[in-house]
Amino acid sequence: MYEYLQLMKSELTVTLIIFILLFIKLGKGMKSETLLSLIQLLLLVNVILAFGFNETGRIFNGMFVHNELAGFQKGILALAVYLISLLCSDWLKSNDNMIEMFVLMLSALLGMYFLVSSDHLLIFYLSLELASIPVAAMANFDLERRKSSEAAMKMVMSSALASGILLFGISLIYGVSGSLDFATIWGKLQNDPLHIMAFVFLFSAFAFKLSVVPFHFWTADVYEGSPVVVTAFLSVVSKGAVSFALFNILFKLFPNLFSTWYSLVVVLSLLTMLIGNFFALRQDNLLRFLAFSSIAQVGFILVGLSGQNNDVISSVTYFILVYVFSNLAAFGVVSVLRSQAGIETISGLKGLYKTSPPLAWALSIGLFSLAGIPPAAGFFGKLFLLMSGASKGNYWYITLAALNMIVSLYYYLRVVRLVFSVPDGEQKPVTILRPVALGLIICTAGILLSGVISWIYDHIRSMI
Repeated sequence: MYEYLQLMKSELTVTLIIFILLFIKLGKGMKSETLLSLIQLLLLVNVILAFGFNETGRIFNGMFVHNELAGFQKGILALAVYLISLLCSDWLKSNDNMIEMFVLMLSALLGMYFLVSSDHLLIFYLSLELASIPVAAMANFDLERRKSSEAAMKMVMSSALASGILLFGISLIYGVSGSLDFATIWGKLQNDPLHIMAFVFLFSAFAFKLSVVPFHFWTADVYEGSPVVVTAFLSVVSKGAVSFALFNILFKLFPNLFSTWYSLVVVLSLLTMLIGNFFALRQDNLLRFLAFSSIAQVGFILVGLSGQNNDVISSVTYFILVYVFSNLAAFGVVSVLRSQAGIETISGLKGLYKTSPPLAWALSIGLFSLAGIPPAAGFFGKLFLLMSGASKGNYWYITLAALNMIVSLYYYLRVVRLVFSVPDGEQKPVTILRPVALGLIICTAGILLSGVISWIYDHIRSMI
């Protein structure tokens, strides 16, 4: 019994928080400020438990695996959800269905926890569905906006298509191997046409979840139509969990197909970076801008996935940690501006430094990190991804990826230039709530410190 409690501490903690929220909903209720503070405290406890007290073991007949690395990855996801609860306090406090939002969010997080620890295709598929279905409901929480309903519908359709493709790939794997267990399947899949087809179906399902080109068409519309809290969750938490699961699938099920999936990853990563960057150049809507920015960032994650096994795990895990701080700093500022000033466009950021210097600096540091400008942690994150991709000696590929970093500098710095330019007229000052300020401080400190403190990356490598 103790073994189950120890290995599933993160899953049980999230489940307990969900039940607490349901009991509160059934009761007389409480003030939104008090309720939000309580939820944030519970999420902070979840972060502490996820990062600490991690042991290695297998339960449920080997279907569920937990180790120090899995605990660290779950900690990253828990930290991202905690930061989202802080940064989007403006919107959450004003929403009458805050408990329902957190129940859905934590249900999706629970599915992502199981996804990280799954070592069997059955629990892997069920986890992915649990991580996807609540997000579609979350996308429709802006009930007064038609775009929110459209975003939810597109999310449902894309998730259903990805789920069908994934199931077909799993059925092919079961047909050729006779098992759904990762350890049994390992080594049985060769460069055979049927095995390659199974891989293509599985990878396509992941490509939908990660918004890899050409499976990215739903992303910008869903990001624009959803509440900012949902967009931040999709951009950071969902992509992080799927990235962790992807390299498990690639190296545990398809090691003998490395030459095949390496070529596919190289082509798709370059296309994803190129199209993400060039579409981001054209955007004025902030959420669509961040959507195509996140697509370009996924291209860099794929660069890291093209490397050797240990380099892939350490570089991708470190980059997701940095990405959490960088992207959520930007989303936090967008959430405040959208809630208080109704600003939804890049042009509306002009002169932000005059009205709110803390928001201007937080946004700029986040964008510097996303662009990969030193000494921000994003530079080191992309450097490790490029080093992982370069381990195969494909230097023309790494050169093209690095050139895409230069392209991204233009549209990130364009936003920063507007933020520090002179405003056209008088603008009202923006009030920053204490939870939002705390979230921005954590993100900014994470961006500035996680890059220069080398033991973080060394710690990740030591867990492999």
